[in-house]
Amino acid sequence: MTIAKRVTTALMALAASAPAWAHMPYVEPGLFDLGPRDKVSIEASFSEDAFRPDIAMKDAPFDITAPDGKVTRLGAPLFTADRTLVEAAVPADGVYRLSSGQRLGRMGKMFRSGTEWKMAGEDGAPPAGAETAAVQSTTLADAYVLRGKPTGLGALAPRGKALELHPLIDPTAYAAGAPAQFEALFDGKPLAATNVTLWREAGLYDGRKQVAEVKTDAAGRFTVTAPDAGRYLLLVRHRAAAPSGAAAPFYSYTVTVAFEAG
Repeated sequence: MTIAKRVTTALMALAASAPAWAHMPYVEPGLFDLGPRDKVSIEASFSEDAFRPDIAMKDAPFDITAPDGKVTRLGAPLFTADRTLVEAAVPADGVYRLSSGQRLGRMGKMFRSGTEWKMAGEDGAPPAGAETAAVQSTTLADAYVLRGKPTGLGALAPRGKALELHPLIDPTAYAAGAPAQFEALFDGKPLAATNVTLWREAGLYDGRKQVAEVKTDAAGRFTVTAPDAGRYLLLVRHRAAAPSGAAAPFYSYTVTVAFEAG
C-alpha cells in the first residue's frame, strides 16, 4: 500500500473518532420563516456550541441558492470580534439555501505513531524523525429559509462536490417529534458508516446541548428527530485526499446544516 493510501485510510478512521467538541462552523438566519420579507440577515461564526459565536468567519465566499437553483454570491460581510454578519435578498417565494460556501482554513499536520496516524497538537507533538503529512481544514455551513410558500425547491439540489449534507425533504417544514431525513455525500456519492451529530440551541448557562449522534447507512442516509421546538445544527466531519493542485495533500472537512423545528 502506498503512503498516500495509508494516510487516506488513517484520515478516514480519524474522522470517525474526531471530537464533537472541536470548533464547528455555522450560519444562522435571523428568521427561518421569513413571511413576506424580501431580505434576510445571516450570522456566521465558529463555535464549540451550536449558535454560540466565538470566532468570526472570515474569507468565506458566502452565497445564496434561489428556489430555481440559481446561486448568487453575497456582498461584503461585516466582521465583529466573534461573528460575521451578511445580508441576502430573497425576492420571490420559495425555499432558499444560505451558505458560507466552501472555505479553506488552517493547515495542520498528522504524524505516524506505530501503526496509527495522529493529529499534531490534538495528540501531542510529532516525535523526531516521525513520518508526517499536511492536512488543511475546509468548512461549509448551510441553512434553509422559506419566504412565503415553497413554490420552488431548486435550492435543495445537491452540489455534487466535496462533503455535504443533503436534505431529502423540505428542511423548512420540519416539526418537533417528526423524523427529518438527510444523506451525507462526498463528491456526489453516498458516504456510508459516518457519524453525524445533532445539536440544539442552548442558553448561555444551559450547558452543552448534543441531542443525538447517528451513523449513516450504506446509502449515506440517516434520520434525526428534533425532540422539541427550537433551532438545531447537524454536524459531520470527514478526512480525505485533497483535490489535485491543493496546497495540502489532504483535507479535513467539516459541514453543518442549521434548521428550525416548529
